[in-house]
Amino acid sequence: MTPQHTGTVLELRGIGVSFGGLVALDDVSMTAATGTVVGVIGPNGAGKTTLFNVICGFVEPNTGSVLFEQKPLRPRPHQLAAKGIVRTLQGVGLFRGLTVLENVMAGATHTARAGLVSALLGLPRSDRDERRLRDEAMTLLDELGIAEHAQAWPGTLPYAVGKRVALARALVARPRLLLLDEPAGGLGGEDVDELAALIVDLPRRSDCSVMLVEHHMDLVMKVCDQIVVLDFGRVVASGTPAQVRDNPAVAEAYLGAEVGS
Repeated sequence: MTPQHTGTVLELRGIGVSFGGLVALDDVSMTAATGTVVGVIGPNGAGKTTLFNVICGFVEPNTGSVLFEQKPLRPRPHQLAAKGIVRTLQGVGLFRGLTVLENVMAGATHTARAGLVSALLGLPRSDRDERRLRDEAMTLLDELGIAEHAQAWPGTLPYAVGKRVALARALVARPRLLLLDEPAGGLGGEDVDELAALIVDLPRRSDCSVMLVEHHMDLVMKVCDQIVVLDFGRVVASGTPAQVRDNPAVAEAYLGAEVGS
């Protein structure tokens, strides 16, 4: 677990989302403290993905507001990385026509100082940007233990390696808030344990806060400082892993024997 921090990286205030007559989120309020890992859990259809989509600007809430680092956030998907917010996908989501290294480099293009004209003309400033991005990408691949796959194509990678490449692509953008959408999906037990160690270390090593949606409750309990539980679009519980685990309604509805075993 990460230590206690002061300050808030993300705050949701009274978020409501309806699709026709279906209420997806109902008066959802929550905060994510700076330098912590926050988990969002709940059964299928609870509103977890909709919540992420609100933060990323794919869904505009009917009510409520989003604050990022104490400032109102009106998210637009194509502007997220530049604002300091990066999201990984439920699957791997790599570009199949790019090598592993190029995939990771693509995650940091918003930090490039050279403009489009410089890049197209191959001017020196563009070359410097490319070398810098390549170095940063290789450093991350090395830190995540997958540098040997730098020149491989995504279609040749084991699934667990592909997930790490996707994580490297997110981290190279230097996010202040990293949104992980079911990061343990499709992973085996040993891979989940290694992922847990990576996530716990992210706030310290990468200076970013983490919010994750995840069904793998062992992972959630290991890595999260705070957990928010959604059901039918409403927050039914929130607190530390111990508080959530000891909540009788939550334990029965969401955690069951997985955590207690």
